[in-house]
Amino acid sequence: MEPSSTSEEHLTSLLENMAELVSFYDKDLRLTRYASSLHHLHGALSAGTGIGDIYPALAAEGARSILNGVLHDGRPATIRFQMPSQQAGKALVFRTADGLGVIESIDNHQVVGDDAERSQLLHQATHDVLTGLQNRRRFSERLNEVLSDDEGKRQRSALLQIDLDDFKSVNDTLGHSTGDALLQLAAGRIMGTLQEGDSAYRYAGDEFAVIQCGKQQPAEAERLAQALVDAFKAPFIINDIPLFVGASIGIAFGPQHGTESEELMKAADIALYAAKRDGRGCARLFNRSMLLLLEQRENLRRSLRVALEKQELYLEYQPIIRPPSTIVGFEALLRWHHPEIGLIPPNVFIPMAESDGLMEEIGRWVLEQACREAMTWSSSLSIAVNLSPAQFLSGKLTDTVAQVLDVTGIRADRLELEITETVLLEETVDNLDTLNTLNVLGIRISLDDFGTHYSSLGYLKNFPFDTLKIDRYFIKDLMTDRKSQTIVRSVLGLAHGLDMSVTAEGVETIAQARWLVDEGCDALQGNFLGQSSSPRAIRDFMARPSIALQRMGEKG
Repeated sequence: MEPSSTSEEHLTSLLENMAELVSFYDKDLRLTRYASSLHHLHGALSAGTGIGDIYPALAAEGARSILNGVLHDGRPATIRFQMPSQQAGKALVFRTADGLGVIESIDNHQVVGDDAERSQLLHQATHDVLTGLQNRRRFSERLNEVLSDDEGKRQRSALLQIDLDDFKSVNDTLGHSTGDALLQLAAGRIMGTLQEGDSAYRYAGDEFAVIQCGKQQPAEAERLAQALVDAFKAPFIINDIPLFVGASIGIAFGPQHGTESEELMKAADIALYAAKRDGRGCARLFNRSMLLLLEQRENLRRSLRVALEKQELYLEYQPIIRPPSTIVGFEALLRWHHPEIGLIPPNVFIPMAESDGLMEEIGRWVLEQACREAMTWSSSLSIAVNLSPAQFLSGKLTDTVAQVLDVTGIRADRLELEITETVLLEETVDNLDTLNTLNVLGIRISLDDFGTHYSSLGYLKNFPFDTLKIDRYFIKDLMTDRKSQTIVRSVLGLAHGLDMSVTAEGVETIAQARWLVDEGCDALQGNFLGQSSSPRAIRDFMARPSIALQRMGEKG
């Protein structure tokens, strides 16, 4: 919830005029801000004064333990003590994004009415309700402060923009309550990495920021960024589900990369995009060449919107082999040949298509095109088509599939739809209905990239899968890594025990292929057995099997 503009306008005057004895402290329990009314009881105060110097009773061992508890779990606490006037006093202690807040009062007096509302308004005006971090307006205020040119001297500062990787997919599949819980845990991890001179903010959705001041740069920003990336490597456990959500970070420095807040934010945002482009879960420092890359990306995004219309998208097909050497089908793989740039990798343009809402249209085209091509093959061969999470969650998938079956005339049992684990984080009624409807239609369903995301035995029991596909991650070092061998054997045993077949992806050597065959793998796929090729090339492949397939057919 964003604070109102009226709240922001009155924030400074609240501290100057409010009746409550309110003060704020950093994580080291040193004074940062306070209400003017504190002067009447405690005399002159200055930022940096320890909480124990203002409230000696709070320096006692028992009180300090309570303060540490508030800092740790965020639950407010009341501590009673004797005021300088010898009256019994009490302090309401609550956690803030940067440390603690204290509201002092006489023990038999409760803060009520307008004063209580002003205290609440003060906190709401500067903090995000969900995470407790300082909010966007406070972020803008602080960024302007550090970039201000007082007496011709700007502070050396760093801005780190943090974006949570794959948060949208968690929010879409598990719901907003889980998304909110994840944001709260993420805010806690961010706070856990901060040191003196660092301040954290949530300023939009799953976007966070940290401002650093008065530190040696770029070394300190790079240190903090790595600490943040490392903090997000461990899974978040919510409702007993492990959720892997990493952090991508863009870093810019003031005044080097911007003397105005908007300029510095744009630089950090461009660096953030570079981090996401380079694989996510990493940090990148802004440099001027990134501006050119950003312009190229936007041009690419605009081109993608008309790529289907201009017939720049096309399909290639990779064979799926049943040992020792029988071709049982092909997987359709989407490609984009840009007229100026050339071949654009799928891991670049498919996320663009998903984020821009293009996957439903592109996905239907892929499905229909693949089925039409399969109709030119032997009726014994199957066609496997990948579904994006956006297609699966659109609510239109079953209708689309039924229409494509009707239009192309392909038998339902020749079509295999591949879905990833990310769309099945929760066994929702909609998910079950979709899969069961596809199953009733006679479509085969395979679980792609098994073991690389959110593997749960629960959905293997409850969802109607026909095939598990072992990801190439476990195949690439199969001949040298005993752990990979153990995992693959376990998946084979698990799948066969559940009456599912297993396809191994990424088979690149005859040694890998023979090991998998010996262990009972049902089907193999990879460049060693057959690369993805054009429709014409695969017809030649079917007519004249490759040398690799001939070698697979040999005993040895």
